[in-house]
Amino acid sequence: MTLDSFLMVLAPPHPAARPFLAGGAVAIVLGLALGAWLFWLGVVFVLFCLYFFRDPNRVPPPRPGVILAPADGRVVSVQPATPPGELGLGPAPRWRVAIFLSVLDVHVNRVPAAGTVTRIAYRHGKFLNASLDKASDENERNALAIRLPDGREIAVVQIAGLIARRILCSVREGDAVSAGARFGIIRFGSRTDLYLPEGVRPLIAEGQRMVGGETVIAELG
Repeated sequence: MTLDSFLMVLAPPHPAARPFLAGGAVAIVLGLALGAWLFWLGVVFVLFCLYFFRDPNRVPPPRPGVILAPADGRVVSVQPATPPGELGLGPAPRWRVAIFLSVLDVHVNRVPAAGTVTRIAYRHGKFLNASLDKASDENERNALAIRLPDGREIAVVQIAGLIARRILCSVREGDAVSAGARFGIIRFGSRTDLYLPEGVRPLIAEGQRMVGGETVIAELG
């Protein structure tokens, strides 16, 4: 294990971990009085939460005109698709990059490019396996449209997975956001889709591993 990998495992947890860590702490305290099994269950749960909710710092590349990965994970689909209708970005297909996050990946979502959040739309849905292509259309999701400085727009969609039951988004419509900044988290396995501006092609391929806020997915040109 490299030093960077070791430091990432030890990264402080995202604030979304607090209620889970508090529950684990209660189990540990009760376990001291009620039995070793509850104590060790609490310890394991706390350690798992510290790992799952880890929130390492990321350094966006100092390159203008690039679009970054919005999440850690494996690319499961690179193909043209129509953005979610609730964002109002029109019916024209554009390149979509779908990233699947397993429970072992960092689940903090990152802003792909600097701009202004113009629309946030939450939609209830199913909880299918997030690696399936139809998860983009059928699963519960939270979609963001971001207008870039040149007027073009991109879309990022947080999608709940098979065991994910909570999507958190920390930005609001009208917020100015910077590339690589945190904007949310999805609990316990999920997927994040990125819709590129019309006419922009991705530089990555299916099967590649992404590092949220650092991996370059496309160049605006």
